[in-house]
Amino acid sequence: MPDRRSGADRRASDEDLLFRLFNEIGIIDQLASAAFERVLPKGLTPAQFAILNHCVRAGDDKTPAQLADILQVTRATLTSTLGRLEAKGFVRLVPDENDGRSKRVLLTRAGRDARRESIRAARPLLSRARAAAPRRAVEELLPRLEELRTWLDRNRIP
Repeated sequence: MPDRRSGADRRASDEDLLFRLFNEIGIIDQLASAAFERVLPKGLTPAQFAILNHCVRAGDDKTPAQLADILQVTRATLTSTLGRLEAKGFVRLVPDENDGRSKRVLLTRAGRDARRESIRAARPLLSRARAAAPRRAVEELLPRLEELRTWLDRNRIP
């Protein structure tokens, strides 16, 4: 089977190729995040959406410290964002039954609805993106990206 890589790709080191991959992912993240931010429902920030999205995707009932570590933000930043989400009725902060000094973050029905509305608001953008990322390509790419994300998550540099 012929090697379809460009001459530059055949000569590049594995590290160079991985850098190019991470660079492309970073640029895609910047572009997609900026576009998504423009369609978020009024008053919801990307940081607030990230918390709602994580709580729906991976579960809530975490401490603010755990969420700060997961989302890789400072505890002060997360505390501020949680305060805004709580004021909107999207999360509840309840005392931790095991540690009276700590709290647990619980997603409310309104928080789930806000996440769902955010994704609904992005549907026109996502529909347009199908031209560049048809279903078959996405289905082939997703498992590899999920593997990479899992590896990076497990191998964080402290």
